[in-house]
Amino acid sequence: MIDKTVPSLADAVAGIRDGATVMIGGFGGAGQPAELIEALIGQGAKDLVIVNNNAGNGDIGLAALLKAGRVRRIVCSFPRQADSHVFDALYRAGKVELELVPQGNLAERIRAAGAGIGAFFTPTGFGTDLARGKETRRIDGRDYVLEYPIRADVALIRAQRGDRWGNLVYRKAARNFNPIMATAAALTVAQVSEIVELGAIDPEHVVTPGIHVSRVVQA
Repeated sequence: MIDKTVPSLADAVAGIRDGATVMIGGFGGAGQPAELIEALIGQGAKDLVIVNNNAGNGDIGLAALLKAGRVRRIVCSFPRQADSHVFDALYRAGKVELELVPQGNLAERIRAAGAGIGAFFTPTGFGTDLARGKETRRIDGRDYVLEYPIRADVALIRAQRGDRWGNLVYRKAARNFNPIMATAAALTVAQVSEIVELGAIDPEHVVTPGIHVSRVVQA
């Protein structure tokens, strides 16, 4: 019998190694798996490479992971916001590295990893510092930059409901980076508000099929 549910948040993040690349879903606070992040802090993995839309808000969630000194490098689109003081201080002190990626490119690089695409050309970033050292090409009179997929060892995502097979549905804006991150990692851990019986989710409503999900935990 397939059962991907785990009894605790600690079990959900067990085995995440030092130096792992970890994708964390969410758009700001919307859809961020805050409880899984807290469990990862407790688990103790360090020297992490984090892939997220931003670099944390306030002092909770991703910001707390940064504040705990567990992150070596962050790949994101919006590192600075009104309440990104934790990242700001660490970056200015040279304690965390940053790879800045335009948001559309970030989403497509993650999606490409899940879709098995080797690389793709995009006009976004051409002629800027973000294209420095990258292959470029003119296609139909327009200039493009070659970008490569972003793959992760682990994806921590948040959904509204899931079943024991790992099928997931999301609530409103939480359906942002979570679905594509689920496909781009070797191990995908889903935090859900509710675990339902198999068959309770209409197959036509499933956003992330269970084949992409390794563990499901209710939080």
